[in-house]
Amino acid sequence: MSFCEDCIKGVKHEGTPEGKWETINGVECYVGTPSGEYQKDKVLLYLSDIFGPQLPNAQLLVDGFAKNGFKTVAPDFFEKDGVPFDLFDSEEKRQAFDLQIWFSRHGPHIARPLLDKVIAALKGQGVTMFAATGYCYGGRLVFDLAFENITSASIANHPSHLKSPDDLEFPLPAQSQADVIFGEGKFTPGYKREYFDGCTHGFAVRGDLSIPQVKAGKEGAFKAAVEWLHKYGFVPERKASK
Repeated sequence: MSFCEDCIKGVKHEGTPEGKWETINGVECYVGTPSGEYQKDKVLLYLSDIFGPQLPNAQLLVDGFAKNGFKTVAPDFFEKDGVPFDLFDSEEKRQAFDLQIWFSRHGPHIARPLLDKVIAALKGQGVTMFAATGYCYGGRLVFDLAFENITSASIANHPSHLKSPDDLEFPLPAQSQADVIFGEGKFTPGYKREYFDGCTHGFAVRGDLSIPQVKAGKEGAFKAAVEWLHKYGFVPERKASK
């Protein structure tokens, strides 16, 4: 899947971010730290969409994961050059923005080494287990980390730049390919695909929450992510905080 017109659309969400920016091995990262006790040898990597972790919506999601007990790190692998989110408010600006030129500056071959620097530094701090949650652009990176056995749990929300069938190994329509390959116990580590009716690409991070179906989808995706992380050993299971 390549970029689509929804990749640069969205709505800024209300709320006050509570995390902080830290420099980890030379890479700026937005970090959410649980307020109570948490497993310090485990980190959830938040891999952003093309707007980067500067987008308030992304920061609020990081904070939400932290409130559920996950130390969460969102590396800025675009180095403060994420797509400007003022595009949300202007069709004219969206039409004028050349996403392919931006991508030429920030392809995975550029972003991934920065992500690897963060992972290496966190390992040096005693982190032994990683999970990853990714959105759009970041969803592709989630797959890459899983393919390389770097992560123990993986969550991809409307990922972009997956090649079908190359990345899923089966020539069926993209929505159902993963079910065919991984479903019904075929992928023993565990697999689950969620679907939220009435939602379009980007809903889990920048959907319009004034639309009931989109709000339900965004909250459902977050709840499913928390439950998935609980299932694979990140914190004792408890009710998800929004």
